[in-house]
Amino acid sequence: MIDLKDLTKEYQEEDTPTQALRGITFSIEKGEFVSIMGPSGSGKSTLLHILSFLDRPTGGSYKFLGKSIDEMSDHELAQVRNKAMGFVFQSFNLLARLTVYDNVEIPLLYSDLPVAERKRRVEEAVDSVGLKEKLYVETGKLSGGQKQRIAIARALVTDPDVIFADEPTGNLDSKSGLQIMEILDALHKKGRTVVLVTHETQTAEFANRMIFIRDGLVESDKPIAKHGPVRNLK
Repeated sequence: MIDLKDLTKEYQEEDTPTQALRGITFSIEKGEFVSIMGPSGSGKSTLLHILSFLDRPTGGSYKFLGKSIDEMSDHELAQVRNKAMGFVFQSFNLLARLTVYDNVEIPLLYSDLPVAERKRRVEEAVDSVGLKEKLYVETGKLSGGQKQRIAIARALVTDPDVIFADEPTGNLDSKSGLQIMEILDALHKKGRTVVLVTHETQTAEFANRMIFIRDGLVESDKPIAKHGPVRNLK
């Protein structure tokens, strides 16, 4: 699904080049649950932006579903991003004055799906995260954990090929964080591909594989041994 070879990213800051990524190589297969870890400034956020088509690399290659992003225009990247990728952010990125239904429907507004099909998808996505009773509640009235569950529903509503989760438990207490990771784990067990960026080791260990980034390079890439359910995220 995702294939990176010698990926680099350079930024110009006051005429001084900064190498954020210095040759990243790895692949992610369909159905994997992969966590990406690294200290602040390691390049993991830059990597996520490139993986999710928010930025382009300076060098190297990135193929998504077998097609090089170099062959795609910005418009094509935006179309693939909307249809094939779902996103869960640390800050939720929900519109507080809109209802749960309206927030989850947003990614579908760019499609040509009929209204009835959009309604079915929204209701199914919200039900899948256990908040069907909140469908017409304003999102601003929900707890942090509930907001993140709605963010997951929004990520699922387009039936994407991959879900990118960027520090999804960062703004949550331990109990809510655990609930979110259990939802992502359940989605993976149903065959969904999940790519998680986190600085929390116990959160990362929900994945089946951990890629550790340091100074713009892959320091390690290894499977995660499972020792039973994680009970505490903090």
